[in-house]
Amino acid sequence: MAQQERATIAEAQAPQFELRRQLPFYVDVLRRLVREKPLGLFGGALVLLIAILAVTASWTAPFEPNQLGAGGRLEAPSTAHFFGTDNLGRDVFSRIVWGARIAMFVGFAAVVVATFISVALGLLSGYFGGWFDILVQRLVDAFIAFPALVFLLGVVAVFRDWQAPFLQREGVFSTPVFIIIISLGILFGVGQSRIIRGAVLSVSQATYVEAARAIGVGHTRMILRHILPNVMAPIITLATLGLGNAILAEATLSFLGLGVPPDVPSWGGMLSREARIHMTVGWWLAVFPGVALSAAVFGFNMLGDALRDLLDPRLRTG
Repeated sequence: MAQQERATIAEAQAPQFELRRQLPFYVDVLRRLVREKPLGLFGGALVLLIAILAVTASWTAPFEPNQLGAGGRLEAPSTAHFFGTDNLGRDVFSRIVWGARIAMFVGFAAVVVATFISVALGLLSGYFGGWFDILVQRLVDAFIAFPALVFLLGVVAVFRDWQAPFLQREGVFSTPVFIIIISLGILFGVGQSRIIRGAVLSVSQATYVEAARAIGVGHTRMILRHILPNVMAPIITLATLGLGNAILAEATLSFLGLGVPPDVPSWGGMLSREARIHMTVGWWLAVFPGVALSAAVFGFNMLGDALRDLLDPRLRTG
């Protein structure tokens, strides 16, 4: 009798198991994120909200970011100005919304550059090994040993007056923003290549890779067809976690006066200029940009941690 009941239960669960297996990869990850990682889901919701504000800043912000006299000087938060005004009468809420655009733009662009560098170095170093791996890893060790903030400050200070012929002199697509993106991409990409290399070394020992080598598969096909798809999980996780770090690094440079140009509203610049001078009489100048920056970093970190747990098979049972 007990055997019949177990057989009936197994038959009832079999179709559900098949349906689960047939789900696309991204749908299965999203379903498990909703069911198993509520904190990661909350972080993803924060990230989505900030991304929507960045994309729709032209319609969401009630005023232009640099519009002087939008209200009185240092007005407290009210229905007319949700987050108050700064010392020049500019609407703080509008500047925070427009600051989300520069934060997301710099963050995503820097992560794209960092992902390209880390994947290229990690794949080639881990796959070919030998003297090439030793040379690359010693260069990576030397780069990691250099202080990150000193590297960023040095690069930005040296190239801040350089004008690229294909970029604007002011605005989001200006040379200083381009220099920040490249600097952050190199800084994060070289460091993350060590993790990608470790994943490549693990995948290279798999049976299907040995079988592909045995039938004479070339290096390019081996890397693109058999190695790269199987190390996408750490790549996605590193990219998600790197977004929060890139946004924080850009805010740090802007706070120190070496970030985006003054005409571009940024959260770090708002904390450095208006808030540092006038926050004793206008607390909202420091609180609201700080909350926006903290929410962005928190959202990306929580989403990245959740994706790491969901995509890493060793952590799925935790």
